[in-house]
Amino acid sequence: MSTFRAFIAIDLSSEIRAQIEALVGRVRRIPGQGCMRFVPVSGIHLTLKFLGEIPPGMADSLHPALDRVAAARPPFTVRVRGAGCFPDHGRPRVLWVGLEEPQGALAGVQRAIELECAGLGMPVEDRSFSPHLTLGRVRREAGAEAASFVRAVLDREQAVELGVMTVDSVHLFRSDLRPTGAEYQRLHSAVLEPGP
Repeated sequence: MSTFRAFIAIDLSSEIRAQIEALVGRVRRIPGQGCMRFVPVSGIHLTLKFLGEIPPGMADSLHPALDRVAAARPPFTVRVRGAGCFPDHGRPRVLWVGLEEPQGALAGVQRAIELECAGLGMPVEDRSFSPHLTLGRVRREAGAEAASFVRAVLDREQAVELGVMTVDSVHLFRSDLRPTGAEYQRLHSAVLEPGP
């Protein structure tokens, strides 16, 4: 039985994608950007749970699990703002833009998904949830210039404001790695809707 890579995520609105496209365009004009491998904007999602390689039967079990998470949860809004890097400025590996949702709805959805996945026998993520959208990853061969490039990006864009979007569904995606990059296929969508 063949397995495939999968993850659970929130898709971005077209308005937020357009704002990210503009941000990446600005970042690409900063000297030293060759140290970074940028994620195609069409492939940026807010990942709630990376599942790794799963069998097709597990995907079938995830459909009702995601439906349970979405049931009786109303849609909510998130603000996309602020740029940063992981793990730190001295040795950056990932450049990201952040998300804020102070009411706790986003964290609640992510926690509920984690619990549903644990109930299906999947390992629980040991790192705390840090909602972000990955803009790019530092190339393996990059040296000290990566730190100075990321510093220059954050000097200009750390307080960037990209807008607000409504989260009204969560999705199970299949990810196929191709020579041209990852290709994503939506396998299931669970719509957030308040109960009666």
